[in-house]
Amino acid sequence: MKSKPESDFFYMVFEVVRLIPPGRVTTYGAIAKCLGMKGSSRMVGWAMNSSHSHHSKVPAHRVVNREGLLTGKHHFATPMMMQQLLEKEGIKVTKDKINGFKNHFWDPNEALKM
Repeated sequence: MKSKPESDFFYMVFEVVRLIPPGRVTTYGAIAKCLGMKGSSRMVGWAMNSSHSHHSKVPAHRVVNREGLLTGKHHFATPMMMQQLLEKEGIKVTKDKINGFKNHFWDPNEALKM
């Protein structure tokens, strides 16, 4: 994949995140891999950090680290908001970690096969 400006990359990240079904989560790394940018997990994180100011809704609460930890929780309006949004969708969280993470994992690489 050709290198794109950061804003195009962010747009592509947002498009993938919008496809995550309610009650499911994915990881920064899975999104990067899906976009052909394996190893760019940190850039996906930067996109998620900026998603709150995006003009259309991006369900950033559904993106966690590879262990199911809510590492992006401090970028929400309150530190508990990410957990609250996930719990509204039926995902239990204990000590900032998703219970049964593998059961809730949505793999964009599988779901978006063309």
